[in-house]
Amino acid sequence: MVNIPEYYTGKKVLLSGATGFMGKVLLEKLLRSCPEVGAVYVMVRSKAGQSPQARVADMINCKLFEKLQAEQPDFAEKIVAVNSDLTLQELDLSKEDQSFLVENINVIFHCAATVRFNEPLKDSMQLNVLATQKMLALAHRMKHLEVFIHVSTAYAHCDREVIEEVIYPPPVDYRKLIDTLSWMDDDLVSTLTPKLIGERPNTYTFTKALAEYLVLQEAGDLNIAIVRPSIVGASWKEPFPGWIDNFNGPSGIFIAAGKGILRTMRASNDAVADLVPVDVVINTTLAAAWFSGSQRVNRPKSILVYNCTTGGINPFHWGEVEYCINMTFKTNPLEQAFRRPNVNLRSNSFTNQYWTTVSHTLPALLYDGYLRLMGHKPRMMKTISRLHKAMMVLEYFTSHSWVWNTNNMAMLMAHMSPEDKKVFNFDVRQLNWAEYMESYCMGTKKYVLNEELSGLPAARKHLNKLRNIRYTFNTILMVLIWRIFIARSQMARNIWYFVVSLCFKFLSYFRASSTMR
Repeated sequence: MVNIPEYYTGKKVLLSGATGFMGKVLLEKLLRSCPEVGAVYVMVRSKAGQSPQARVADMINCKLFEKLQAEQPDFAEKIVAVNSDLTLQELDLSKEDQSFLVENINVIFHCAATVRFNEPLKDSMQLNVLATQKMLALAHRMKHLEVFIHVSTAYAHCDREVIEEVIYPPPVDYRKLIDTLSWMDDDLVSTLTPKLIGERPNTYTFTKALAEYLVLQEAGDLNIAIVRPSIVGASWKEPFPGWIDNFNGPSGIFIAAGKGILRTMRASNDAVADLVPVDVVINTTLAAAWFSGSQRVNRPKSILVYNCTTGGINPFHWGEVEYCINMTFKTNPLEQAFRRPNVNLRSNSFTNQYWTTVSHTLPALLYDGYLRLMGHKPRMMKTISRLHKAMMVLEYFTSHSWVWNTNNMAMLMAHMSPEDKKVFNFDVRQLNWAEYMESYCMGTKKYVLNEELSGLPAARKHLNKLRNIRYTFNTILMVLIWRIFIARSQMARNIWYFVVSLCFKFLSYFRASSTMR
């Protein structure tokens, strides 16, 4: 077998979801580590008055591509924007583009999907299931296609405790569901959604499971592999540590904790936090395409599925995540923090609800009241409401643990050459979680919030100011409560006078002993 860069030499690659988080990283890694690749055709729709070409130009003009720019100044010449909308008939491809793709494409990476957990079922079906069906229909027409990679999620079958690297049958027939949704109105679909998704927590995991089964049913003679990442986080090593560009998933929660807005969250400290760095997922995806593409003659009869997870190999728990977040943001604080970072995870719903009211709702109401007095528009309750919605969506995943079989991941790694293992590293046994979490948190500061490290001294000073305000407030509050208690109780007054007199005697003794010396 040729090595991975050699396999991609001269290949024409089609990529969907290129403007998404994983799509960008895949595009950058493919061009940087496989410099002889023929071309990458990215499927992009017009948006907000921008043409696909303009969107791609904006996308590659960011920090993610700086290393690639330095190594290959002309890399943009290999990126070809293809005007396409995955929700429309025939992917909204022109006849000319269809003909060209059918005649030239060798490898397909289907990364496009909606990652919103609470998306309406119709929309989720459109983007996660029907778009996959259209991509497969196009792939069947291609004359030189070697491999089709479908990116799914490790949580597609989260209704199971143990998840093997196989495709499970879904609870409903995707064909019948597609037909049914075509005539149902939105209100009826919304009413039926809880019954349809069953034990799954949201429409995202449900439609991803349907998409996998659709791939199995409609694969025909296509050479297909499926990659299932768990919770995709910031980069581990490539192109540099900590790169992240969005608030999705845990990133928004980390930022809210760093700002001191998030104080409590429903989660099990002992549950496995199955985070996987985005570069690990992309290296796995590129290697999976290489392996399946190189095994076209003697390929396996069944579709290869790769559970790209960390929990079974190098487990990390939500309690450890809490510790790392608090320590990192106290040492390297975010600018203009609302309160000092101190998030606490609670498994009991009652205690979590109590602390949500005390630590989130009441301070937000007080702050909004202050803003109104100062003539400003109140905004903190709106922020808290959005945060609570995000936490409710993630609660299912932070309170449960799963066991994923990763035999195919081990098999894939075993087939790689020593050099490929270095360049396309996805061995998470080497991952130091404390270092990764620090770079992840710092990545949210630098690349999502665009805060410069030169502002750290001022941010630390602000955090110390918040600490002093907190101590002063707590002291005044305790004194007021105690004074009220003293006014109502003779015993409390006696205790108070005894403590004060004791302190006075101690000070007198200290002064007398100092004078004698």
